[in-house]
Amino acid sequence: MTHIGTIYMKKVVTIIVVLGFVIMGVYSAISLQKDDALVVLKVWGEKGASPGQFKYIEDFAFDSRGNLLVTDALNSNVTVFSTEGSVITTFAGKGKDDGHMEKPEGIAVAKDGTIFVADYLSGFIKKYDKAYQHVQTFSGFGEKPGLTSESEFMDFCPNGLLYMAEAGNHRVSVFKQDGSFVRWFGGYGTGEGQLNRPEAAKCDSDGTVYVTDLANHRIQVYSPEGEFVRSWGKEGTAAGEFRKPAGIAIDGSDNIYVTEIGNNRIQKFDKYGGFIYSFGKEGRLPGEFGNLHGIIVSQKGDIYVADTANNRVQKLRETKR
Repeated sequence: MTHIGTIYMKKVVTIIVVLGFVIMGVYSAISLQKDDALVVLKVWGEKGASPGQFKYIEDFAFDSRGNLLVTDALNSNVTVFSTEGSVITTFAGKGKDDGHMEKPEGIAVAKDGTIFVADYLSGFIKKYDKAYQHVQTFSGFGEKPGLTSESEFMDFCPNGLLYMAEAGNHRVSVFKQDGSFVRWFGGYGTGEGQLNRPEAAKCDSDGTVYVTDLANHRIQVYSPEGEFVRSWGKEGTAAGEFRKPAGIAIDGSDNIYVTEIGNNRIQKFDKYGGFIYSFGKEGRLPGEFGNLHGIIVSQKGDIYVADTANNRVQKLRETKR
């Protein structure tokens, strides 16, 4: 082989080695985003109406004792679980008394431990004490300010106010803990700050409000006063894109977790919308999902997700924390 041939071969080998490292790096990144970011710790639930069974899981909250509260729209109740999935009790349920519900979806817990549950059909927001006993009902069904239509997932912000997504009115309504109406923001449309069937409104540590704008396939961000701040996402399957984003959760570092009904996955972002990873696909095995809805992150960093079509809760944890 000539000297020139030897040099050529060395260059070819070098290029192959470099390409090999690049491919390995890309493969590792893809693997982290789709397969290895989370590990399943526990799965519980099946279809039914008995305690611990589900018909249509919606959203979550933690009560003052650290128990996991789960709303079930078709069983019309809230089930209280330990963080390991053991049933403690249920409350609400079908009936005509003040404490009963028709279709509970959104749930949030105030600093004093009072539990607020939103009824999708009646428009009522019902309050329960720490012992899960009904204490107050406010709001109702309608379009006027202070009434709600197809109320969805909600949260208490650091300012002590309750922020509720309303799919039917395409807005977020804000209430005081005593039930007094404060304001609404959003309104139907595709422009900045406008909403189309919002599914969830959740707050970070400084009170910034994040809304899953389901039918616009994006996340919208607002100030505590309801002023538009930014948004990200469009319809699609790539990283940072969405198909019907539904649940939203925020961890102690203000990272954002979003579930997607259409893509059957969880995506994690920083608070500015920077993509971190995605996890999940359609299926029935652990780590696979169907018709994803609510999501919540505990103080320990454990992630609970409403695997609604599979009638179960999945508890997950990041592999690299």
